[in-house]
Amino acid sequence: MAGFLVKRLLQAIFVVIAITLLVSFAIRLTGDPAVTMFQGGGSMTEDDLARIRAALGTDKPFFVQYFDFLKGILTLDFGRSFVGGTQVSTLIGNAIPATLMLAFVSMAISIVLSIPLGIMAATSRGKGLDQAIRIFSLIGLSFPNFWLATMLVLLFSITLGLLPPSGMGGIESYIMPGATMAIILTATNVRLVRTTMLDTLQSQYVMVARAKGLSETKVLYKHALRNCAIPLITYFGLQFGGLLGGIVVIERVFNWPGLGTLAFDAVGARDYPVLQAVITVLSLLIVGINLLVDIAYGLIDPRIRTE
Repeated sequence: MAGFLVKRLLQAIFVVIAITLLVSFAIRLTGDPAVTMFQGGGSMTEDDLARIRAALGTDKPFFVQYFDFLKGILTLDFGRSFVGGTQVSTLIGNAIPATLMLAFVSMAISIVLSIPLGIMAATSRGKGLDQAIRIFSLIGLSFPNFWLATMLVLLFSITLGLLPPSGMGGIESYIMPGATMAIILTATNVRLVRTTMLDTLQSQYVMVARAKGLSETKVLYKHALRNCAIPLITYFGLQFGGLLGGIVVIERVFNWPGLGTLAFDAVGARDYPVLQAVITVLSLLIVGINLLVDIAYGLIDPRIRTE
């Protein structure tokens, strides 16, 4: 097991380094932050730009800047924001809880809904309930997340006045952004659970469990669902990682103070330190989740650990 973990950890480190290198190079193709930040009166001269670049540290060679950034990762010092001069680690620390909480709420709602709905669809294959659940999932897959978020705001905030339209406050502020992501996630997860359960319910051990006289609930949830764990864990883990990366639009629509909003503002200001830090933290979270999925594989199925 130790060798398995070391191998996965080394792969994760390599992925993070590759992502940070690519992002650091790509964001410098978007333009010069010195030009964006120039506040002087009259015309802009090269001397003015040179002074701003020296103050920001962007006058150094690319790889010098990159290795400074890597050293900062190890000490959790991402430098200061080009806009306002606030410590980037402070901005990230304030934004991470908001993003993770919204992602956890969305994922939890989706799992709670999709597992029983997928099982009901599988056990009533070809019947009316199965058809209704499949139609629901197809409709859910057709919704763009920004459109669905906007419609929920128009209905529940502007028309009915039941929920706050934006911002992060009490429990009620999680309902619309969480539901927006959960509806789209559930539409996919229901189909996955249904397909996986259909294959499992045809297995011999399920027939044996039924022949023993076990209740249908025990057969479905203790035997069948347990043996569906690996594909479900795989997809849910990867989906949660993708959710963290794709939550930017939802955060923007609901003015949610998370990493997505922070990254969106940093792009417009060409705020290299903030954008690099956000992408790095997101990549670490996604890689970390994938690593946990791999570890769960090894714990659930010893054959994977041996390989």
